[in-house]
Amino acid sequence: MYHLACPASPIHYKFNPVKTIKTNVIGTLNALGLAKRCKAKFLLTSTSEVYGDPLEHPQRESYWGNVNPIGERACYDEGKRCAETLAFDYHREHGLDIRVARIFNTYGPRMAMDDGRVVSNFVAQALENQPLTIYGDGTQTRSFQYVSDLVAGLIALMDGDYIGPVNLGNPGEFTMLELAEKVREIVNPSAEIIFCENTSDDPSRRKPDITIAKEKLGWEPKVPLSDGLKLMVEDFRTRIEERKAREQGR
Repeated sequence: MYHLACPASPIHYKFNPVKTIKTNVIGTLNALGLAKRCKAKFLLTSTSEVYGDPLEHPQRESYWGNVNPIGERACYDEGKRCAETLAFDYHREHGLDIRVARIFNTYGPRMAMDDGRVVSNFVAQALENQPLTIYGDGTQTRSFQYVSDLVAGLIALMDGDYIGPVNLGNPGEFTMLELAEKVREIVNPSAEIIFCENTSDDPSRRKPDITIAKEKLGWEPKVPLSDGLKLMVEDFRTRIEERKAREQGR
């Protein structure tokens, strides 16, 4: 069983925080119960958000994190931390065969264009000739992995014997301003970049240490950011053109 269910965009999980934490806690509990009854191997997709605004950089799996338990992001951050607790308790108490992946920022084709995550925001804005919106001063960093790399990592985790948790992410680290400039270079060199007030509890730095993934899974990401962005841009451009054609045909 691959358990990937949960809103991952801050816009979505802040809109309905109670249902988000219910998905993380009650949903995971239900899925673990089903895996126990079926004697199934169970993979939980956790998140780099369990590290919060990290005091360790890059982040290793041994780091316990720095999370605000009552903040606007806690429904997701603490929800995923609780989901990990449940998975390991089922493993210890019931012998359930579990795997836990901590996923770092992932992007690629077929993402929702309005999901509020930074890569999809920038690409959609650039294609629509809108300003690229940076929240904060643009110095906060993230590490971006292409979706095919993540899928390969999840399969490698499920196929191997290592329980986890294991970081699955691309250790290439970019500031938000660097990402905006890269998207502008690929999509629309004339696009404007604007700065807005940052959201609460936004982590200042994020970069995975993937030593365990390399050693235990034989996995590391292969798709550079510039190559992955071009594939994502092609998909977004096609969908925007199709949407405009539908609107014109009304």
